[in-house]
Formats: sequence, structure tokens, C-alpha cells
Amino acid sequence: MHVRDFIGEMERLAPPDLAEDFDAGRIGLVVEGRPEIQVICCALDATPAVVKAAADLNADMLVVHHTPLWTPVTSLTGRTASLMKELLSAGMNLYVMHTNFDRADEGVNDALAELLSLTDRRPLSLGLIGTCPLSLEEISRRLGGNIRAWGTPGPVRQLAIVAGSGFDPAVMAEAQAQGADTFLSAELKHSVARSAPLPCIEATHYALEAPAMKRLAAREGWHYLDDPPVLSTIP
Repeated sequence: MHVRDFIGEMERLAPPDLAEDFDAGRIGLVVEGRPEIQVICCALDATPAVVKAAADLNADMLVVHHTPLWTPVTSLTGRTASLMKELLSAGMNLYVMHTNFDRADEGVNDALAELLSLTDRRPLSLGLIGTCPLSLEEISRRLGGNIRAWGTPGPVRQLAIVAGSGFDPAVMAEAQAQGADTFLSAELKHSVARSAPLPCIEATHYALEAPAMKRLAAREGWHYLDDPPVLSTIP
């Protein structure tokens, strides 16, 4: 497959116009490599370990959710230089699908809803709400543990989910108005936790978004590369 045909397929899957304004210039093909693609890898982040694993597989394309080039680059030094050297020397393309994949059909939030067995789903501005058949303990197990519950969560019935960092007060109020009794996302700020209109479940960013990339890789027949941040529990 030629890289332009691959890009066309990815843009049909996650149209760029679905992306938030802040993603302008940060999605799509961000590193150009070989024009012909045979071996494709997929991961949440283009970490050094992921890029090395993809290079070891002779990948022509690496598809990720988070760009490694978030801020404008005026010099190539340190970690960025090392990462770009690995990508460019391998002739590997790097393609990013971020908030456009969050909002796409069968995208990030849909994958999370599937993982949590949500039914009767309805849209939320940054995520969705669904009927949840799981206990808090089972939700934690499916998300790999290490969740934190804020407020006084009772049985979870109508769960609002926003994959990634989604504890936005306006979205939380919208979720409550649509009948949600619990809100799941990542990276809850202290001030938001204090004023949250409904109980919150805080998981890790990785646990909420990696399932979508894993599902995408399985569906497309790509290699999935898992590289979660190291999380240690201190007694």
C-alpha cells in the first residue's frame, strides 16, 4: 500500500475535521518515511521503547494516539533527537490520530464503553453515557486496578465516560443533566474534585485510551505495542 492510500483509509476512519482546534498540525502524518507500506505497528504513545520495537519488526508505519511533537520544534536535542533519529533511520512513517479518533465512530470512547460493557449508549460532548452492569470492583479490574473513587459512589448504573483527561466541570454538569450517576475519566484536579456535581472514578490516562489502539490493531491486523507507564504502589 502506498502511504497516500493509507492516509486516505485513516482519514475515513477518523476524519481530521472531528479533531479539536488545538490538534491542528499535530495529527495525520507527522514523520514521513518510506512511501510503500507493508508492516504496520500501533501504540498509544511513540515512546523510545515502542519505536525501537517497531523498528525491530521492520515496520513501515507506526500509528499512535499521542504525537511526540506536541510543541513547535526549533531544535532537535535530547529525547526528541533520539526518537527522531530512530524513526528516520528506520525509514518509518509516524501517523497520529488524537481527538479525531476520540470522537470517531468505533473510536476511543466506544472502545472504552465496550471494555466496560456499557449498553444503551448516548453521546456526551466529549464522551458518552451508558448503562453499566459492573460493580466498582469489576470496573477497577477491567481498567487494570489503581482507580480512585471520589465523592460517595453508590451502585454505578448510568456511567459517563470521557477517555483521557475529561474532568471538565461543564461536561460533568452535562452528564448529570442527562442522567449519569457516576463520571469516569483521568487526571482529576483538586478544585474539580471539590465541586464535582456527581461521584467520580479516576483511572489512569493510559488505561482509558490504550484499549482503543489495541482494538484498532486487532481489527486491522497490525502489531500492537504495549508500553504502559510504570506505576508503583507505595505501602
